[in-house]
Amino acid sequence: MGKFKKPRRSAAELASVVESVDGGLAELIPDRDRARAWTLLIDGAPQSHVDLDDPAHLSFEYQRRLGHVIDLVAPPGKPVQAVHLGGGALTLARYVAATRPRSTQQVVERDAALVQLVRRELPLDRAARVRVRSADAREGLAKVPDGWADLVIADVFSGARTPAHLTSTEFLDEVRRALRPGGWYAANLADGPPLAHLRGQIATAAARFAESALVADPTVLRGKRFGNAVLLAADQPLPVAELTRRAASDPHPGRVEHGRSLTDFTGGAVPVTDAAAVASPAPPASVFR
Repeated sequence: MGKFKKPRRSAAELASVVESVDGGLAELIPDRDRARAWTLLIDGAPQSHVDLDDPAHLSFEYQRRLGHVIDLVAPPGKPVQAVHLGGGALTLARYVAATRPRSTQQVVERDAALVQLVRRELPLDRAARVRVRSADAREGLAKVPDGWADLVIADVFSGARTPAHLTSTEFLDEVRRALRPGGWYAANLADGPPLAHLRGQIATAAARFAESALVADPTVLRGKRFGNAVLLAADQPLPVAELTRRAASDPHPGRVEHGRSLTDFTGGAVPVTDAAAVASPAPPASVFR
């Protein structure tokens, strides 16, 4: 008689996993609607959502928008070389591996304890070519070879705020060094009224890249609430029309600002330098309620 194999339990049948990590209290909460999906929270703030059975599924609004960037950076299915600054639950690295097999990726995540938790509880597909380095994002980026990356994604938060040293022209100089000619930079930014941080980041990108575009919920762009925006920059024309179409068709539709409208939105903000950089604003407590 063959050995009986115990069926794998779904996330809905499992309890939450709660563990202290370097950045605070991490919680992995099972998704009751998807069999092997989990949401990662740090100190109560949602960070990532992962579906182990379907890594191409992106649940969070900002991750869907970064997913559009990943889809458009190269022809469909073509392998890319990507750098992820900030790892979380490795959602976007899993997405690249699933949608662009044979891609080579580097993830820089400062929180070594979080990396261990994610690797243990939400293991990567063994076929995924993903290297995870525990280091500060800017220090880790400095170790990426010149011209190596097709795409650099910055999604770094410490205490729900982007660290100051990842908001400057000097930081973007390091991003440009790591990008191949024609490569793209994308950043997940968070801000609320009066949107001074967001406007400064757009001006900073414009000081270092020839083209840029912004994708966000219209209510965030109007300064009505705190939320996320995805900033995309490159030295080549961006597929704005297709990005606009995809963002508009999302469950939570986003608006794309580009060209003159983006310049007008920036409102005369000046580029941020290391000497003047500050962390992004803390979200109001009501955001996570």
